[in-house]
Amino acid sequence: MKRIIALDMLRGYALVCIMVDHMPRSVLRETTLGNFSVFDAAELFVLLSGFLVGLVWQTVETKQGRPAAQWRFARRAFEVWRALVIGGMLMALLSAGLLALDMKHTAIWNQYAIWVIDNPLGYLGTLATMWLQPNLMDVLAVYVVLIASAPLLVPVLLRWPLFFAVASLITWWFAPDLNKMIPNHRDNGLLFNPFGWQMLFYTGTAMALFRHRFMPVLLRYKHLLTALSIGMFTFGAAIVIAVEFGESALPVREALKQVYGVIVKWHLDGTRYLAILAASWLIAVPLSSPMERLAATRFGVGLQQIGRGGLWSFVACVLLSVIGDALQQNPPDQFFLRKLSVDILVVLALWWLSVLWLTYGAPRKKAPSPKVQAAASTPPHDYQPSNAASMKPRLGQKRDQQAFPDRPKMVNH
Repeated sequence: MKRIIALDMLRGYALVCIMVDHMPRSVLRETTLGNFSVFDAAELFVLLSGFLVGLVWQTVETKQGRPAAQWRFARRAFEVWRALVIGGMLMALLSAGLLALDMKHTAIWNQYAIWVIDNPLGYLGTLATMWLQPNLMDVLAVYVVLIASAPLLVPVLLRWPLFFAVASLITWWFAPDLNKMIPNHRDNGLLFNPFGWQMLFYTGTAMALFRHRFMPVLLRYKHLLTALSIGMFTFGAAIVIAVEFGESALPVREALKQVYGVIVKWHLDGTRYLAILAASWLIAVPLSSPMERLAATRFGVGLQQIGRGGLWSFVACVLLSVIGDALQQNPPDQFFLRKLSVDILVVLALWWLSVLWLTYGAPRKKAPSPKVQAAASTPPHDYQPSNAASMKPRLGQKRDQQAFPDRPKMVNH
């Protein structure tokens, strides 16, 4: 599978937004996605995750067959569940340590710290059964459900895409009632309703699976679709910005509300869904070249590295969010530059931890067995080396390989 560097950059940006959005006194919090769009980093994270599922599924099924793809995502669901459990325990223990040091923090509920000390096995059990989803980690709970459903539902999507779309829409429509059926510590099921968020996740999966088929058709109407996307994104931005103006913008807010009705993030309402689809079109088509250039900058490369850190980066961003919140609240009434320095510190720490994972964790995880390495290092009997000059990498390729040893060249889709 060829990597799309802009996709990695956006995943990294989503994780940074998730981290600072949960630091109540963060300075950078005022500049994140949710301040100028009706959707936030959660939608971006889920849509990009679905898109990545489609890319990986297509590659694995083509090379190794459908059972290999199904097993790949069954295993991935376990990995996400494991990250939820381990991350939830670490977060609670971190909170307990901070409270023991008399460092107040409000990024997460302090009751987790009490439970993990008073009844560690009981707390572990509530995490393992997903009866409890601690805030900041709760999006991983819906991610477990969605990834676990992929081995069963992606083949249906491939075989009957229109039927799947209709079924997904109907499921989304009844999502609030369906979510109540999930046993949970909350009366209304999981905080992030999987019956609602599945529509966004599998929209991303369908984008990846069928992009070569439907993009040529859509590009015939790119000017119309771009105009509609700008209109939808602007409409969503107006909803958010009008709220910032308070009572003076009340007539505008009331007029907009006549169109969109009620916005509920946890069930994934239609306004947020359409707004992020509009943003996706704008990024993928009219803004594709600027996004590629941005991804190739030093700043973009740093975000790529965070995005490629996967679950490691997600758990790190959650823990750093709690630490950053504690540093900004202790002592109270800190001045602007001190809070900004904490923001910069946690972002750099997230980048550094992601680089550590890419350097030491990811290569070891992906390393083939000794037998596979031996087979790969033995040339066939009829092997003839090609012209040595043609095997030398170009300067740009060499530089990219030094920065990203396992990243192929980006291609446009």
